[in-house]
Amino acid sequence: MASKLTGTVALVTGASSGIGAATARLLAQHGAQVALVARRKDRLDGLVAEIEQDGGTALAVEADITDPGQARAAVQQSVDRFGRLDTLVNNAGLMLLGPVVGADLGEWERMIAINVQGLLHTTHAALPHLLQAAQEGPRRVADIVNISSIAGRQASSGYGVYNLTKFGVNGFTESLRQELTQSHVRVGVLEPGAVESELVSHNNAEVRSTIEPFLERTEILTAHDIADGVAYMVTRPRHTAVGELWIMPTEQA
Repeated sequence: MASKLTGTVALVTGASSGIGAATARLLAQHGAQVALVARRKDRLDGLVAEIEQDGGTALAVEADITDPGQARAAVQQSVDRFGRLDTLVNNAGLMLLGPVVGADLGEWERMIAINVQGLLHTTHAALPHLLQAAQEGPRRVADIVNISSIAGRQASSGYGVYNLTKFGVNGFTESLRQELTQSHVRVGVLEPGAVESELVSHNNAEVRSTIEPFLERTEILTAHDIADGVAYMVTRPRHTAVGELWIMPTEQA
């Protein structure tokens, strides 16, 4: 019996670690050929080898999607290799927390560049191929899944610009969903709570000291938990769309 995504191609950004890597593995297990996009080529090569050892097919694409030219090239390289694109998972992201007063403007710019502009660049480049896949593909449906956050649902002190980027992702996702709904390109947002990942480690020691005690006393989500949510969204029947999926640790308020 064929797997649910057999004959399809998925592109995952931020695929060198965490949620992106777990999602790439799981989509490959469901039968998709997977393009792995990130800046850390050595990690991508390792993940390609792992997926291929398990019987899947994957391609490592080194790219900085904050550059629109590199985002376009990453999508085109994937299509050139696999011949199509059915699923886009916009996972690449950065979380740099702290007060707005006295903030480092460079950190704000880095978050906006990857969390918002990178997502926009990749989506814009992928859309023509996704629209074609929805009309001509084996499943006659295509998917965009944008990885947002609980920070896209509720604002918190110290999360100001991160909140801004994730609220923006949620708004863009819903607008695009409405625009594409008749074309059978499904657009959904997945909002995780606390997940074991590298996000917290990117912050300074003062910020980490406020977050790490919570992480240590709470049974938080794994990257596979989120990958499982992505797989659920993109394996629904053609007539079913999941516009929003909110996944939280049971212990997180």
